[in-house]
Amino acid sequence: MARPMMSLLPRWTSRVFAVELHGAQSCFAVKETHHGGEGGGVPRVFTEAQGNDRCYSVHVYGTDKIQRARFHAELRGKLMRDLSLECDVSPMLSFLPNVRGSLIRGYFLKGRSEASSPAMEQLLLSLARHKPVIVCSYLRGRDGQQWTQHLWTGEESQMLGMTKGFCVVPAEAPEYHPATLNMINSDVFYSFEEARHVLRRCGDIIPEATSVLELLPSGAETRDKLDFPVIVVEGLDATGKTTLTESLRDTLGAALLQSPPQCLSPWRARFDQEPPLIRRAFYALGNYITAVQIGQEGTKKPVIVDRFWHSTAAYAIATAVSGPVCKLPEEGSEVYCWPTDLLQPSLVVLLSLDPEERKRRLRGRGQGKTDEEKELDENQLFRLRVEEAYRRIRGPACVAVDASPSADRVLQQVLLLIRGKCHL
Repeated sequence: MARPMMSLLPRWTSRVFAVELHGAQSCFAVKETHHGGEGGGVPRVFTEAQGNDRCYSVHVYGTDKIQRARFHAELRGKLMRDLSLECDVSPMLSFLPNVRGSLIRGYFLKGRSEASSPAMEQLLLSLARHKPVIVCSYLRGRDGQQWTQHLWTGEESQMLGMTKGFCVVPAEAPEYHPATLNMINSDVFYSFEEARHVLRRCGDIIPEATSVLELLPSGAETRDKLDFPVIVVEGLDATGKTTLTESLRDTLGAALLQSPPQCLSPWRARFDQEPPLIRRAFYALGNYITAVQIGQEGTKKPVIVDRFWHSTAAYAIATAVSGPVCKLPEEGSEVYCWPTDLLQPSLVVLLSLDPEERKRRLRGRGQGKTDEEKELDENQLFRLRVEEAYRRIRGPACVAVDASPSADRVLQQVLLLIRGKCHL
């Protein structure tokens, strides 16, 4: 474990550290020495520390991204379970600005009192000795303003650089959320082989992964042209997708498919419990199974699909990125590009609806909600990020349709689009 950690240290002072606080990021950097007036004060994350409060951070590292993702998720549960009365735990990211793949995830811990430090340090020392983590402690200077960061090494059971440490200075938040640095084939998958590789690696730790792998085709469905058009209907829950797709099926004599496909239903609840890397790989593979079904049906009749890659990508991007819409990957980014090995639909319709009307329809359903559906209702910023991610996806782009009129009027609008685009 020491070797991967030591490989990070030469560029440690080039990193930015971002702590999620109250829906926003507080960023800081560390320097070998501190120059008076540098950085413009104390980083916000430390201004909330009282008196002799101690602060710590735990950064999960390692070359195996599956083990790293699972341990990061397990670590949060352990910290919340064992230290819930001792400290506040906040998500934390460490990264090299503009360097893809440099993101390290972890947690920032702020003790609630001086008495909480022994319990926290005992647990953190155990982690440093036995787990793939970098543990740091933060000490307030005699002036009460300057903070220093000290790295721990489990082998020596002591802090590195204790005599000097690194000076903590404020840093500007990046223009786009740092999660974008590790997003490709991690939060969003762009390759059948990449997604399948993740589930193959999970076979020993998630028995259900083997059952999913048995359903997969030997390769991606790559036909560019089918005999009949493929129309995908996208949108948030309760925008009228089911009503519209069933009406299109009946009107056009089309096949109706969905993504994720019904054959994956027995395992959705199981994979929803996994960290994003594994959960997103599972849903990405669902798109490739649906693509094979589209290829089979598209030789006989038009195909209507209730959700496809747009939904998989939009929700993944909006979940990985916190904060306002401006923190999403920039418009035109490769993050929004359709996978080159996934069958492309002829037309993608995005149903849009006033948020209050959508909530009213949801209440009328009386059905259970997924965590992401609950987040849509409770977090306006998340909903805005999802909607904007939908709009930014290209190859093909979504065509927005107002879903507030009657179901029949919405159907007529979409039929006009289909006749104009698909010549049906």
